[in-house]
Amino acid sequence: MRPPRPYCDSIRMSDADDDTAPRPTETHPAERMTTAPNGSDGAQPSPGQALRPWALSAGEVARAFDVDPARGLSRVEARRRARHGRNRLCRAATRPTWRILLDQFKSVVVILLAIASALSFVLGQLPEGFAVLAVILINGGIGFASEWRATRAMESLRQIGRPRTRVRRGGHDREVSAESLVPGDVVVLEAGDVAPADMRLIEANGLTVDESALTGESVTVAKRTDPVDGEAVLADRVSMLYKGTTVTEGSAEAIVVAIGMETELGRISQLTEAVVEELTPLERRLEHLGRRMAWLVLLAAAVIAAAGIWAGHPVRLIVATSIALGVAAVPEGLPIVANLALARGMWAMARRNALVNRLPAVEALGATDVIFTDKTGTLTENRMTVRTVVTSGGEAEIDSATRDAGTGTERHDDLLLRRALEVGVLCCNASLPDDPEEQESAQGDPTEIALLRAGAAVGLTREALLEDKPETREESFDPEVMMMATFHRTDGRFDVAVKGAPHAVLEACTTVATGPDEREPLVDADRQKWIERTEELAGRGLRVLALADRRVDSDTEEPYQDLRLLGLAGMIDPPRAGVRDLIRSCQQAGIRVVMVTGDQPRTARAIAQAVGIIDADDAAVIHGREVPRPDDLSDAEREGLLEARVFARFSPAQKLDLVDVFQAAEHVVAMTGDGINDAPALRKADIGVAMGRRGTDAAREASDMVLQDDAFASIVDAVSQGRVIFGNIRKSVMFMLCTNVAEVLAVAAASTIGTPLPLLPLQILYLNMLTDVFPALALGVGKGGPGVMDRPPRPPAQPIMTGRHWLALAGWGIAIAACVLAALAVGLLWFRWDQAVAVTCSFLTLGLAKLWFVYVLRERTSHWLHNTILKNRWIWAATGLCLLLLLAAVVLDPLAALLSTSPIGWKGWGCVVVLSVLPVVLGLALREARRRTRAAHS
Repeated sequence: MRPPRPYCDSIRMSDADDDTAPRPTETHPAERMTTAPNGSDGAQPSPGQALRPWALSAGEVARAFDVDPARGLSRVEARRRARHGRNRLCRAATRPTWRILLDQFKSVVVILLAIASALSFVLGQLPEGFAVLAVILINGGIGFASEWRATRAMESLRQIGRPRTRVRRGGHDREVSAESLVPGDVVVLEAGDVAPADMRLIEANGLTVDESALTGESVTVAKRTDPVDGEAVLADRVSMLYKGTTVTEGSAEAIVVAIGMETELGRISQLTEAVVEELTPLERRLEHLGRRMAWLVLLAAAVIAAAGIWAGHPVRLIVATSIALGVAAVPEGLPIVANLALARGMWAMARRNALVNRLPAVEALGATDVIFTDKTGTLTENRMTVRTVVTSGGEAEIDSATRDAGTGTERHDDLLLRRALEVGVLCCNASLPDDPEEQESAQGDPTEIALLRAGAAVGLTREALLEDKPETREESFDPEVMMMATFHRTDGRFDVAVKGAPHAVLEACTTVATGPDEREPLVDADRQKWIERTEELAGRGLRVLALADRRVDSDTEEPYQDLRLLGLAGMIDPPRAGVRDLIRSCQQAGIRVVMVTGDQPRTARAIAQAVGIIDADDAAVIHGREVPRPDDLSDAEREGLLEARVFARFSPAQKLDLVDVFQAAEHVVAMTGDGINDAPALRKADIGVAMGRRGTDAAREASDMVLQDDAFASIVDAVSQGRVIFGNIRKSVMFMLCTNVAEVLAVAAASTIGTPLPLLPLQILYLNMLTDVFPALALGVGKGGPGVMDRPPRPPAQPIMTGRHWLALAGWGIAIAACVLAALAVGLLWFRWDQAVAVTCSFLTLGLAKLWFVYVLRERTSHWLHNTILKNRWIWAATGLCLLLLLAAVVLDPLAALLSTSPIGWKGWGCVVVLSVLPVVLGLALREARRRTRAAHS
């Protein structure tokens, strides 16, 4: 099945944005420029990407796009360049209602039923035709209602807005719709703005950007205007701003180099739309079973027709019986049972905050043996946290420092710790709301918010500190010097608070703090020890900031000289609570959890160890640059990928390739993610799982399931639910096929030996439509046993019915068919009943045998008195209802006349009960004998 075809709105722009129809002959400036000398990276770039603007100076890019950054494009030039279309992405067309309805009738089983219904109408068998048609409509109704509901719920998650941006045109800055931007526009950005297009920076003032949705990197990126290497990967192109990323701090001016589908975000969108969506494992299995049943139906109908005609039965009766038995051979209740089981799973998952987009996706997780999970926000909280602070007095965990501070204990290193955190709180631009519930939505640089939270943990708030030490000057973060400073008036002098990259701060420090107001010289040997400590913290996956201060007489002095080093703050995006236990549950269930992230390898390794994905420090972490395309992989490289547990710095295309590699090795793959960069792999995977709260629209639209609470626990619940669903469907299929095979065998044997048929056409349909469907539905909604997550996942190629199941089906089918024929023989030969009474006896024997057979379908390891079948109240309700329906078939005159049944008396009922129970008794006795034999040999 291919994904929905994308559509784009008209490229004509509104008059309000000063845009008119474009000139078709205009050539884009980027198309006239030669490719940068660094060569090509093998991707299919847009014009702006072809010239690699990140590798060129700002002046070269301005000349290439024929724009003066001080004035921007003229209105006339902007209108001329509007031929490149609106700055918007194509969106996947939503699945129309008629398509959802049509998809419910595409399975082989439903097509067979439709053919049988049509033949019944042609032959004048109206009751049979309407009965089969009712089954088709009921199945379609259940599937349509469930998927339509899910589709509408998914659409409600999509928020489509019309963002605006500030652009310089004709020498004036003005606000326009972001969709009206054209290549060469000069855009002005400030903190909080979302980049409206791909842009080359021409001016950056303390600029940091959150690129996590695009690259998967959890920390903000400091941007600058200097060119970078032409071969730099996306996450390292610090001279570029990309569409969809967010400015967290500072301000900037940039030239638009790509818009709409030409942007990196557009390329990911195209990659997503190009993915061919695969059938889920359940869909493949049902299709395989349906095709097999189609051949069996044709064979059974032909054999019975030939045998019946050869035995001298009326041709019309034989044809009608062949059609009825053809329908009987098909488990017509299967589509209803499968859809109801999946729908119930969907509704159960919705109550657990997991919104399923497609019915079969519920079961797909049950077959999953590999889960690819993103790091940021999926395994972690997507919130930077100060984990540790290192001062000259030692290393302190923030939690332990909080406890010490709460007891009033003031050790020497506690005072140093508080001074270091005080500097971190003062030297920032972020703010932290007083209400703990609102702190989750705090705005600003994630590292600064982390410092504010760490300060609050020891009783330091920015507002209280600024009352005592008002800020008089700020030296914004400069990517060139990698530091930031603020000046604060204190007792007639000024405290300088500094934070920044450790190597830069250490270079500017001449002393190190040994107490709140004490210091000693920082000699080269000590500086080297601090550098080694920085590397040790980084090796633990922490992002390290250095904190320093200085006391000066004027706030006009140079901030970055003669500093006193206070310490190092180690930060990390911490693992979510309980994730380690959940991953252990997956591993116990035979499911490999694999981390695939755009973050740095050291950070990825640290989180993977923290959550239990890997244990050893030397476990392989595969870097994206080390991995060739799938077609170029050697056998050893492919094996290495299949064995690895952590993949770092992986691009969207590489994530997609990785899913391909695992699927080619016959793994059933689930992929979780929340970013734009995850969308292609989410669509390609057997089941894509997107995050609902922090997930992007692109990720949600590409996924099969959305976790509205963003909890990894919901994935584990879905795996368990999927396994239960498949087990229920397997039981339902076994029940329906076994009893249907008994019908076919009984009628075929009677036709061959020339005896009266033990079942009439309408009697067959009555049993299949009622006494088959209700018990099968009850089996389909079972809750499953307690050990469902204690066993490994099913082999990917394992069908619904394995060889063991087919052998059991044949044995049970022969046993039940023999008892049905025995009931007919007893009535005709022993009691000398009329043929109608004898046929009624065999009809009721089959009906009751079906009901007793349900109780055989318990788990093989469960006790015969304590199992999920006996605990399922729906089984008991279905049994009671079917007993009433069988009784009604005999005692209600209109129904009895329709089915050609007759009263059978107490002797007949005694015969029916004994013969219907006999297969179950014999079968259970044989199973117990085998169990004891195996126990004796073991």
